[in-house]
Amino acid sequence: MTESQPEILFFPITDTQEGARLDAVVSELSGLSRARVQKLCQEGLVQVNGRPGGKNTRLKSGDEIRVELPPLRPLEVEAQNIPLEIVYEDEHLLVVNKPKGMVVHPAPGNPDGTLVNALLYHCRDHLSGINGVLRPGIVHRIDKDTSGLLMVAKDDATHQGLAEQIAAHSFLREYETVVYGRMEQEEGTVNLPIGRSKADRKKMCVCYDHSRPAVTHYRLLEQYQGFAHLKCRLETGRTHQIRVHMAAIGHPVAGDPVYGPKKIIERLHGQCLHAKTLGFVHPATGKWMEFTSVLPEYFQSFLKGLKKAD
Repeated sequence: MTESQPEILFFPITDTQEGARLDAVVSELSGLSRARVQKLCQEGLVQVNGRPGGKNTRLKSGDEIRVELPPLRPLEVEAQNIPLEIVYEDEHLLVVNKPKGMVVHPAPGNPDGTLVNALLYHCRDHLSGINGVLRPGIVHRIDKDTSGLLMVAKDDATHQGLAEQIAAHSFLREYETVVYGRMEQEEGTVNLPIGRSKADRKKMCVCYDHSRPAVTHYRLLEQYQGFAHLKCRLETGRTHQIRVHMAAIGHPVAGDPVYGPKKIIERLHGQCLHAKTLGFVHPATGKWMEFTSVLPEYFQSFLKGLKKAD
């Protein structure tokens, strides 16, 4: 990702767009994500008839929209030759099986050795830029100590198409996990909103103010002494969603150092949670694609230990 000149986009508003929100129309016409358009509005870079427009501005037929896309900042994250387990790759996207312990994108305390560092080396300049300079190509993320399948977009159109599927809840994401306790029912749904904890800003929690809807469907795969092996399907994708939801119903994820018991399961080195299945419509071909990964060694070893203890 190198520096470029600002790009100026112009869109005339027609009768069919009368009354629509500014951010929705610009997103549709430009291919930019709604979140990015809203940020451009906040920065005064989206104008309606020569004046800055707010994201909620209702448009009228005949309005003229001007959008200024600022030049991309040079990416200061280092490309590193880190081995990747690539499950699928084409000119538009790739699916990676992330190992437990790998951070997805650089952050304070984790400036390198991340999935983004590895992707920059593997893909060179072929990564989408919608998510910003430190998260090129990342459509959705999984936690450092969660293993499994992750989607990466190589161009903005693909990124936008995948993000729209996630927003429409048509993007299949299934996880397997081991949780504490005995499940009282074989399947169920947790429908509880999730927001950032006021007591600890590094944690998420179930709350009803400053939160977003969150839905997790689960099914019991196997019951053990003191633990249960579950399959969880995400309807939404909030930060730490499965970990927060399972803890909220009294069954925190085994080994979770944040939402689980203070006693750590050392052989897990973090939560026992694996992103096992991804399914989506390929934005470029329109074909349904689905990928499933084998449970990693740490997960299988933990299950074997539980079976022996029964």
